[in-house]
Amino acid sequence: MPQLAKFASLRGKRVFITGGGTGIGEAMVISFAEQGAQVAFVDIASEASQALVRRVKEAGYPEPQFRQCDITDIPALQAAMADLAGAGAFDVLVNNAANDQRHDTAGVTLDYWNERIAINQRPMFFTCQAVLPGMKRKGAGSIINVGSISWHVKNAGYPVYATAKAAVHGLTRGLAREFGAHGIRVNTVTPGWVMTQRQIELWLDEAGEQEIKRNQCLPAKLLPQHIASMVLFLAAEDGAMCTAQEFIVDGGWV
Repeated sequence: MPQLAKFASLRGKRVFITGGGTGIGEAMVISFAEQGAQVAFVDIASEASQALVRRVKEAGYPEPQFRQCDITDIPALQAAMADLAGAGAFDVLVNNAANDQRHDTAGVTLDYWNERIAINQRPMFFTCQAVLPGMKRKGAGSIINVGSISWHVKNAGYPVYATAKAAVHGLTRGLAREFGAHGIRVNTVTPGWVMTQRQIELWLDEAGEQEIKRNQCLPAKLLPQHIASMVLFLAAEDGAMCTAQEFIVDGGWV
């Protein structure tokens, strides 16, 4: 990656990220820490998350705080956020956690539907609700909800996931007016097909390589850092008048 921007306004800011242990979330944790932010995150993957905390600390950046949490358990998520916030309040919330497990329409049961929504949609509202009082007291804040181009490009193979991800921007726009009255910005960052280790191991084959070449305007692979860079901009004061918007980072796929 080339030399990237430094955002002075992020130094010392308190950032909370869901799903920060691996993939795109891992890149966000590292990127915010490199900016001098105080990062807290939750993830279900304890071992990977603890290793990430050690790497960031050993690199000389502010040590992130981590709590293992299953975000489908809303009371546990609320408790983890309260614990990590302590007596203060978060300046930035990034709703990143998601799971794009494949499924077909015929096989979706009510229980499966509820499970997928509990992972990919429901936590986003309750994290936004949780940070609102503290951000109101500060009179400022930035919330970034991570979407997906899956529904934009009419992908098959995960209809419940696509439904949940389409709802992300609805939540963003549904909160932007209310939260904006208190100086809080709410935006969506929508990634394309990001080459995380999970995507490479599970889905990237020769047909996938050809699909990327056919659909992206830019030939380079989309990486987690590309998504983190847009999130940093929206979290910083550089994005001061951006709210209720969807920022698509997909190499020109949509």
